[in-house]
Amino acid sequence: MRHFGHIPPAARQALFHQEPCEFSLGSPARVLSAALGATLYSPATRPRLADDVLKQGARGVVSMVLCLEDSISDAEVEGAEVNLVRQFADLDARGGDVPLLFIRVREPDQIPDLVRRLGPSGRLLSGFVLPKFNEVRGTPFLEALTTAETAGGRRLFAMPVLESPELLHLETRAETVVGIARTVGKYREQVLALRLGVTDFCSAYGLRRSPDMTAYDVQIVAGVIADVVNVLGRADGTGFTITGPVWEYFQLKERMFKPLLRRSPFLEGRAEELRDELIQHDLDGLLREIELDRANGLLGKTCIHPTHVMPVHALSVVSHEEFSDAQDILRPERGGGGVMRSAYTNKMNEVKPHRAWAERTLLRAEVFGVAREDIGFVDLLTAGLTG
Repeated sequence: MRHFGHIPPAARQALFHQEPCEFSLGSPARVLSAALGATLYSPATRPRLADDVLKQGARGVVSMVLCLEDSISDAEVEGAEVNLVRQFADLDARGGDVPLLFIRVREPDQIPDLVRRLGPSGRLLSGFVLPKFNEVRGTPFLEALTTAETAGGRRLFAMPVLESPELLHLETRAETVVGIARTVGKYREQVLALRLGVTDFCSAYGLRRSPDMTAYDVQIVAGVIADVVNVLGRADGTGFTITGPVWEYFQLKERMFKPLLRRSPFLEGRAEELRDELIQHDLDGLLREIELDRANGLLGKTCIHPTHVMPVHALSVVSHEEFSDAQDILRPERGGGGVMRSAYTNKMNEVKPHRAWAERTLLRAEVFGVAREDIGFVDLLTAGLTG
């Protein structure tokens, strides 16, 4: 699979200076963690889940979480597990490529049990999402994952969700985030990415952000994100990919504030119409939050609606300007450091301070591609939505 692989090759070539790479479950973890993109959640109770997975894959989704936790009631868990086993068998029988598939479990014992029950169709499983993760609760989950890997004879990834109250509360935050770092550090090869459970953070204080607000406008949430990135997102080799929080909104409602989506990038052709559609579906706030995610060190995003996927992917593509800067910074002859004017002559590129940014940018370029010089996110978004 590849990002934007659902659009025709000729259209893709017209959009990209460097096309997104192909990847699969067997690709290196560094590639997969960066390639997760918009990870679409779906309740595991859906009766036509196999059809849903294939339909979303054909629309550009490359990673999905099939949820046995908060999206279903306690009484539905047993039936949802049975449904998952049946739907995986259906997908396996049909053959072909599927997105990276993860199961969000409730308890550690579910991991080896589900791997056993999936049998041969478990080859389609990428790993498990581990809820309410901290040092004490997380260790049994990761031990169960290791047991399942050994029994199944193949690699399985973990994606812990950081959402516990101890991480939010000031008096326990530092101890909790350091404990999480110790735990995931011991299982580095299995931990693909860390996910932020911002809805749970808000719940602890009876908060819910409106579609006119990003997670970064809620200061108590922004503080937690900053501290998580501070400890767990470092670029010194100890950090992990940390994904952006969920955007909850997808339906029309009356707006209190003016749109966040400025008009100027949308002035030609169908672009103005597209802007209006995004605003009507409360996605202008999503676009703003995606930009803030990246500015704060996050990559990819948890999504609960298919309309969120293409905006995430379009804004993850590396611009020609970013690519040019990153390549200049990482040229072998720049190894001794120094400062130079960018090829676009609009900024300073300082080799040593900007090196980590350049390395991350080239990894993003590998999986999401590099736009041609005259291509912007509106072009990418339009192509992604129309297929």
